[in-house]
Amino acid sequence: MKKLLAIDLGAESGRGVLGEFKGNKITIKEIHRFPSHNTSICSHIYWDVLAIFDEIKKIISLAKHEGDIEGIGITTWGVDFGLFGDNGLLLSNPFHYRDSRTQGIPEEVFGIVSRDRIYEKTGAQCIPIASLFQLYATKKEFPYLLDDVKKLLFMPDLFNFFLTGEQLSEYTIASTSAMYNSNGHGQTRAPRGNWNYDIVGELGLPGHALTEVISPGTLISNVLQDIRQETGCGDIPVYAVCCHDTASAVVGTPAGENLWAYISSGTWSLLGIEIENPIINEKSFRYNFSNEGGYAGSIRFLKNIMGLWIWQECRRQWVKEGKDYSYLEMTEMADRAKPFNAFIDVNRDEFLFPGNMVNKIQSYCKKTGQNIPEGIDSITRVILESLAMEYKYTFEKLEDTIHNRIETVHIVGGGSQNRLLSQFASSATKKTVITGPVEATSAGNLLVQLIAKQEVADLSQARAVIKSSFPLFVYQPKETSIWDQHYETYKKLKNVSEEF
Repeated sequence: MKKLLAIDLGAESGRGVLGEFKGNKITIKEIHRFPSHNTSICSHIYWDVLAIFDEIKKIISLAKHEGDIEGIGITTWGVDFGLFGDNGLLLSNPFHYRDSRTQGIPEEVFGIVSRDRIYEKTGAQCIPIASLFQLYATKKEFPYLLDDVKKLLFMPDLFNFFLTGEQLSEYTIASTSAMYNSNGHGQTRAPRGNWNYDIVGELGLPGHALTEVISPGTLISNVLQDIRQETGCGDIPVYAVCCHDTASAVVGTPAGENLWAYISSGTWSLLGIEIENPIINEKSFRYNFSNEGGYAGSIRFLKNIMGLWIWQECRRQWVKEGKDYSYLEMTEMADRAKPFNAFIDVNRDEFLFPGNMVNKIQSYCKKTGQNIPEGIDSITRVILESLAMEYKYTFEKLEDTIHNRIETVHIVGGGSQNRLLSQFASSATKKTVITGPVEATSAGNLLVQLIAKQEVADLSQARAVIKSSFPLFVYQPKETSIWDQHYETYKKLKNVSEEF
């Protein structure tokens, strides 16, 4: 029995998961969960990484009671980073990607380096939260931070540094930055690619702070002695897994050999396919698809869709108003609500930033001449139906780019538990939807550790382990003609919403 620890840090919550592997099955057990610590100060939003690291140490302290832990892997969301000065000093709490300082920044950057040149170099979708734009925004507002920076570490790299003292970047997380070229060469321990030092330099950004990139499955080091003393843990090795949570979720997808797609469903919906080499052409640029790193040098060709963030923000507003319903209760209410009452374009910038999301949805519907949804049931249904329509819209662009039709979609992650959204997704896209595992990110994290320890042979065997370890649910399309009819309305709405 091999016991390993997966630390999964999400934008909403973090947790520690104990994985036990024996034979051809893996079991997981959550040992600690906590809200992701962030705070607003003087109109900026920051991650409280020291509080988060205290939670990580608590996870390690609790894990020692479960037996000998033979590995630790950390996954987080993408794009955010910390800046370090001399002697490993953290210069500032890292900014939250929903901090509004990046508004208008992409346009400024494109005035120096064109959008198509950045895409040609990086294959990264244009999204305001990308690390490139965040770093430029920091230079513009807080230039003194860049004057003193020695190392830039993305969020999982930052916590790996706190655990081991090693300052390195892992391939899958580096690829979310819009500063990394997965087509390039030059790294010694990366599966492919190198930093785009030319673009970074032209923007006056500190290329010297970008660290060596390493492959998923690399042993970083063992936990530092002071961590061992504080937590009472043993001399545990820390592995660079697929440190971007979506990359780990893709590893944890129980897929076969034929062409398939995934939707990693949570705060964001990441919709894409797994391919061998980047797709960087006129269509991928026009449709704004991203080429991000996956296990063993693979590419996750994907699109960011806003995801359940909009619903999460609505729930926060409703709780403030004394309407504290669970997501399951709200889903049951939505199931009884009037269908196709209105739609929102979930990817609009106004839905990216925090605020009264209920008002934002109602304002959007009013501006676009639609029915204005009222009540938790109606607003929830509008969000879920709009997400399903956006999935269909994105699949059309994806299939047009790859010149192939995808028949099967795997929905993994926390959002896969929402059976109403899963059915909507199947009906809207006319595809077979397979949901599960809910714990795909943690499972993928653990399995990369097991491959590194040569307990599992390769990715194919890892996915066989997933299939034998977790329940899966299958959805088939229903009432597709009705969805097709309303999809025409949705496409017109997308065109109209671009005008304001």
